[in-house]
Amino acid sequence: MTIGQRTSRELLSLVLILVGGALLLGYRLTATPVTLTVDGHTRHLRTHQRTVAAFLLDSGLTLRPEDRVTPPLDTSLRPHTAVNIERAYPVIVVADGHTVLHYTHAASVAEILTEVRLSLTPQDEVEIVGTLPVGERGAGHAAANRPAGRASPPRIIVHRAVPLTIHDGDQEIVLRTTAPTVGEALRRAGVVLYLADGVRPALRERVTDGMDVYIDRSTPVVIQVDGRTLRARTHRQRVGEVLADLGIVLTGQDYTSPTLTAPLGEGGTIRVVRVTEQFVVEQEPIPFDTVWAPDPDLEIDHQRVMQEGTRGVLERRLRVRYEDGHEVSRTLDSSYVALPPSNKVLGYGTKIVIRTLDTPSGPVEYWRVIRMRATSYSASTAGTPRSSPWYGRTATGMKMGYGIVAVDPRVINLGSRVYVPGYGIGVAGDTGGAVRGHRIDLGYDDDNLVLWHSWVDVYLLTPVPSNINYIID
Repeated sequence: MTIGQRTSRELLSLVLILVGGALLLGYRLTATPVTLTVDGHTRHLRTHQRTVAAFLLDSGLTLRPEDRVTPPLDTSLRPHTAVNIERAYPVIVVADGHTVLHYTHAASVAEILTEVRLSLTPQDEVEIVGTLPVGERGAGHAAANRPAGRASPPRIIVHRAVPLTIHDGDQEIVLRTTAPTVGEALRRAGVVLYLADGVRPALRERVTDGMDVYIDRSTPVVIQVDGRTLRARTHRQRVGEVLADLGIVLTGQDYTSPTLTAPLGEGGTIRVVRVTEQFVVEQEPIPFDTVWAPDPDLEIDHQRVMQEGTRGVLERRLRVRYEDGHEVSRTLDSSYVALPPSNKVLGYGTKIVIRTLDTPSGPVEYWRVIRMRATSYSASTAGTPRSSPWYGRTATGMKMGYGIVAVDPRVINLGSRVYVPGYGIGVAGDTGGAVRGHRIDLGYDDDNLVLWHSWVDVYLLTPVPSNINYIID
């Protein structure tokens, strides 16, 4: 190719480029400017299409029947026409066993349910899974915030309330509930259950339409044991069964009130009494006795201690019973003499010593002196009536008069001779009801009675009698 030919071809190409650019520029300059807003996002475009529908088709936008387009699709485009598209957002509605994918511009759940022709009862519940693009700014805001991309649409799940009858003892409760289980239905109904209460069907069972639920109430019971008060509930009828359920064990002599085999009493109170026993040894002194022993080396009416007495020891083994730590009884189990007592021995004198006493009537021999309370009497003051054959006679049959004295035969033998200073010698020939122990009644004739009321020494004169009372009380 020659130089001239090459230059001609390049010029031709340049001309073609210039012509094409001019044509393209002319095409763009003759396009209509349009503002397109999709779900709040705005773009400025130019188009040679004449209607909104043709413009959107030319823009590659796919619309759903539920989407909103303004102005309408058949509207002719004019320069600077604003086309606004609000896409309907998807929501899945699950109700009555059906699942529906629904596109909507609704601003509330109620509107959505109305659109899908679902009605609710006051007891029905609506559960929303995910986030619905609804809010205070209405449908436009909802469209602007619809789920993007492949995000899962929110779900509206309608839980239909079903009838349920609760049989609680004599009470019957009829209600409608959306609770999934028996336990949740009872909780929502405000039914209080105790751990020991029985429920049929079980609390974890699913609620079904028209279900009957039966509550077997437990009985409250109070157990007093080991210083504590336990409160529980039970279905058991016997005391022993209740304690076994609670793990309360009786040992030894423990007992209950009521008894283990008794039915639960009024108020359901059970008292467990813990019983323990101990053996206690107690010592008790054994008093010693005092005995008398004759002492031939000791003069009569004298005494001395021949042996001191010592107390013995009596040991008693007692069974002590405690109930709940408190002593309730003591019983004798056994007893024995751990240390026997030793008697106290008093010696009384048996030695007789004859002595002489000078008296106004001359010396007298005596072997004993006794201090006595002296009184006096005569036949007329002795208390015997004059008409009585015993008037003026003594207990021994002797004639009453001076020289006769009344004594206690346990102190002075009858028939013994005595000397009383101020009275003289007398014979123990009478007794008297008031004459006891160290008492002597001095006899007188009626015409020479002298009244005595004094203590005197009474001398027992010889001979010494064979029977002597060595110990005079």
